[in-house]
Amino acid sequence: MIWKASLVTLALAVVEVRLVAQEITPPAAEATKTAFAFQDGDRLVLLGNTVFEREQRYGSFEPRLALSLGETKVSVRNLAWSADTVFGHARSYFGPPEEGLQRLTSHLELLKPTVLMLCYGSEFAFERLSGLPDFLTGYRNLLELIRKHAPGARIIVVTPPPLETLPPPLPDQTDANKNLSSFRDALRKFALSQNTYFIDLFELMGGVPKSGVSARPLTENGVHYTREGYEKIGARLVEGLGLAMPPVTPAELEPLRREVVHKDELFFNRWRPQNETYLFGFRKHEQGQNAKEIPMFDPLIDQSDTKIQTVKASLLASKKQL
Repeated sequence: MIWKASLVTLALAVVEVRLVAQEITPPAAEATKTAFAFQDGDRLVLLGNTVFEREQRYGSFEPRLALSLGETKVSVRNLAWSADTVFGHARSYFGPPEEGLQRLTSHLELLKPTVLMLCYGSEFAFERLSGLPDFLTGYRNLLELIRKHAPGARIIVVTPPPLETLPPPLPDQTDANKNLSSFRDALRKFALSQNTYFIDLFELMGGVPKSGVSARPLTENGVHYTREGYEKIGARLVEGLGLAMPPVTPAELEPLRREVVHKDELFFNRWRPQNETYLFGFRKHEQGQNAKEIPMFDPLIDQSDTKIQTVKASLLASKKQL
């Protein structure tokens, strides 16, 4: 879709009024900003929509983060939900969005995260930017919910990555990326006003692409990234955190990546069992007795976390010996 310039200008002007006045950090300054300070034993939760949910298919970010942190141990849990919004639409199942936020609340209380990394707003590639004020109000309410149920947690706000234009019949994403660029500018101001760490993944992944078809696609369909695309996203997220991963080959990284994918699968079955309606919902009278088995995933997930740290330590030790 093509949006009129006046509409974009009006939407951004409204955002300006509703946000706390803040100086925008220019890209050059962001490149040299202080690295995010992880602490030993931190529990990082990924929260957002499809961009983060599909990360668990590939296990690209966590291995790179683990290696970049050296001996510092951080556990990672993926609570992202495809097509979710800051209002909790996707995770609400059969009820209103409020139900989705209630479900999120219970998961936050279960996991007790100390760090959360959020990626929302991909829908603004295709929706009217006049919806920005309501979105930012919803985002602010979401952060308040997080701070209430995960007190003291540090928050990282991430922008959605750009889209790609692929050969027809897939659509030209030029206007969609322009929308995301404008959305990114507003989100940067919002993140600063909320005292959160900000990662401009849109720019780190190349920003607004050159016109025409992508020469080396990193997506399946212009929107959803491939494994190669997620490898780049994982690397850019680490860069956006101000961290640096030691040089390793893909072959050296592979055992660690496999352990992460295994852990993520266990955790997915823990918090989103396929028969949840029968276990906890309105049909629990049929199979609710089996709900007691779901917490049995917890020790398996903990064991997988331990294995991840063991594989990481072994890889780092091998690099020190060279």
